[in-house]
Amino acid sequence: MDTYLLAIVLILFASFFQGTFGLGMKHIAPLKWEAWWLVHAFTAMILFPIIWALIVMPNLFEIISKTDSNTLFLAAFYGFLWGIGGILFGVSVEKTGISITYGIVMGLAASVGSIIPLFQIEGAFDQPSFPIIMVGVALLLVGVAITAVAGVKRDKLNSNSSTTTKSIKIGVLIAVASGVLSAFLNVGFSNAAPVAAIAVNDYGVGAQNASLASWVVVLLGAFVMNGGYALYLFIKNKSWNAYSIPKKGKALKWAIAAGIFWFAALGVYGQGAALMGNLGPVVGWPILLGLALIISNIWGYREGEWKNADKPFKILLAGLAVLIIAICILGYANY
Repeated sequence: MDTYLLAIVLILFASFFQGTFGLGMKHIAPLKWEAWWLVHAFTAMILFPIIWALIVMPNLFEIISKTDSNTLFLAAFYGFLWGIGGILFGVSVEKTGISITYGIVMGLAASVGSIIPLFQIEGAFDQPSFPIIMVGVALLLVGVAITAVAGVKRDKLNSNSSTTTKSIKIGVLIAVASGVLSAFLNVGFSNAAPVAAIAVNDYGVGAQNASLASWVVVLLGAFVMNGGYALYLFIKNKSWNAYSIPKKGKALKWAIAAGIFWFAALGVYGQGAALMGNLGPVVGWPILLGLALIISNIWGYREGEWKNADKPFKILLAGLAVLIIAICILGYANY
């Protein structure tokens, strides 16, 4: 199979995982949120990444120890910033609803997470694909905005109460902050490239598998934020006995499954991006999030979220069509 075609196929699989893992969040009860999230975050950001990386490169920790400490710190710090964005996402949802928040966060995370790594490439403006990438990212933002509008109109039809204008404005500002910070997950992955380079050059690891070492470093910082916040809620809510409640097994299984799916998305995306070369994180990231948004809406449709909302659903289809066009343009940009 052609290398570039293989990269696209991998990102398609990654998008499926990314668009699907959220289904697990519908099965938190009877656990407290912090109890569910701590298991989910540990599985997704520590356990599964390290096990997968060790399987393909037993010298993982030796590779990481050979990397410049400034590189490791910066990559982990970007992961930490992403963790803040994830927490702000939940706050924004409470104030504005899932549709507005998801649209803003996905759009900003996809665009900012693509543009920052692009500008970090030497001679970025001289890249032949630069204008094509910018057109693709712009169209991606338009597509996400249309899907967000569809979601807002759907929520208005299904909601019996209205959120105050002030609350919505605050929620939108929080969502913008969340979207920008969420982009740093990909920025961290891009800046952790030296870790993967050591694995390739000094240990003979394939470029695809070497990308997993980069994720281990970035997600360590992400877990410090996510796990730390969960522990804070344990203290605040005095919910240390959360794991002793009856009938918790199903919720714990979903927490673990969602964690596996979440990192499967990043792990497979990283392999696809590695095959794309220097522009992998630039082109692959918006493709990943754009396709994930489409897949998550397909799941939402199957779950009945668009029932009795024919007009908003037509708007959604228009938005998804724009997203598909944007993804095709971005795919062509690195061909």
